[in-house]
Amino acid sequence: MENINFDNVLNIIKPSKEEEERVKSLSNKLISIINEIAALNNINAESVLVGSVAKNTWLHGKADIDIFMKFPLDMDEGDLKEYGLFLGIECIKKMDGKHELRYASHPYVTGFINGFDVDFVPCYIIQSAEELKSAVDRTILHTEYVKKNLKPEQRNEVLLLKKFMESIHTYGAEFKVGGFSGYLCELLIINYGKFIDVLEAASEKWSPKIIIDTEKYGTQDRFEEPMVAIDPTDKNRNVAAALTLQKISEFIIASRNFLDDPKEDYFFDKQLNIDLNDIKEEFKERKTKTILIKFKPPEVPADALYPQIKKTENSLRGVLEREDFKVFNTDSWTDEKNNVIILLEMETWTLPRVKKNLGPFIWSRNHQERFVSKYGNKSYVEGNRWLAEIERKHKDAEPFIKDILIENKIGLLRFGKHIKKEILKEHQIIDILEFLELSECNKDMLLFFYEYLNKNVYLSR
Repeated sequence: MENINFDNVLNIIKPSKEEEERVKSLSNKLISIINEIAALNNINAESVLVGSVAKNTWLHGKADIDIFMKFPLDMDEGDLKEYGLFLGIECIKKMDGKHELRYASHPYVTGFINGFDVDFVPCYIIQSAEELKSAVDRTILHTEYVKKNLKPEQRNEVLLLKKFMESIHTYGAEFKVGGFSGYLCELLIINYGKFIDVLEAASEKWSPKIIIDTEKYGTQDRFEEPMVAIDPTDKNRNVAAALTLQKISEFIIASRNFLDDPKEDYFFDKQLNIDLNDIKEEFKERKTKTILIKFKPPEVPADALYPQIKKTENSLRGVLEREDFKVFNTDSWTDEKNNVIILLEMETWTLPRVKKNLGPFIWSRNHQERFVSKYGNKSYVEGNRWLAEIERKHKDAEPFIKDILIENKIGLLRFGKHIKKEILKEHQIIDILEFLELSECNKDMLLFFYEYLNKNVYLSR
């Protein structure tokens, strides 16, 4: 493209030779230590480097080193976990690093060593997806597939795509983001060829349902997601299963914007002008009522926390709307340690004292008699149906929310038991304008409110 020099961008986002050497040297050393500890302790295991570092597709300054420890298929799963954790912890100790246990489909060890985050993950040695025993087992197959099928000159194309997606906030397959994974980015480049080709396809050709099938398996009809990227190592898996329609749409719009007016700025964080007074004024001018529910997050892993928060947010919306309160929009945020905020912006937050209660059709005499007996002179016929004017139990949204977040009413909501416990322990219900006056509204919270008010802020430059 004439308007942009991709070499300038790559000079900034691509790891330097020195960084490459440091990362690869540390990776090789860790693999050597793991294998040595395994041999000394008669543990039948072999370590291997996987992920973006193994594929040379990591962005400058973002090398997460993934060491997988391969165990034979006939090993007991309990032994695999025990030996895997032992090898990871011992390796980190030898390198004077800090370690922490993490839990996904099974436990693994993460460490901070020489300035790098390193994951040590036990898995089974498999040759194909048919032998799969845990979700992580196929990671080695993914690494081998990309190393074999991604041309050397395409690594830069992957970096451009990852960085573009990162800067428009569509990168990351974790539930918090719901975006494109690194592996999916690599498959998009393998499928389309170049970064620009991916953007042009997204801009002009993508429409539900989007199919990426590099190995021509033809199994797309087994999946219902808006994008189906059939895993070349497993025809029964959709690599894009965690990708939301929202993030697909955002990527399409940003691709069009970039192609219409290419700028290097698209590859870097957008500078935002976030002002507390501006945010307060905008919430005031909307003439809606925005209620916040704030509580402490439960001590659960992030991949379990975010779905529980979203489920609670959606449940609150549903309960409010069933009571005739009209919800304009909702959102949620957490720092994962001290605060969860669920935002409920109400279009209708105060209701009349009375409401219509639909009764039976007039053709049903038995139902009519029960209805009239119950409501007496408050019942009447409208068209061919009985109605009754009854007094609402809840006329204001905020007291209603307070009422349902107590022990004997909280069953109306659907959420994970961990969040339920925290809300019952302590929570705060507060109007957004009052909250913004408080000193505890830190910059991360302010960014959340800014992004809520400016939903497309990252999609153009």
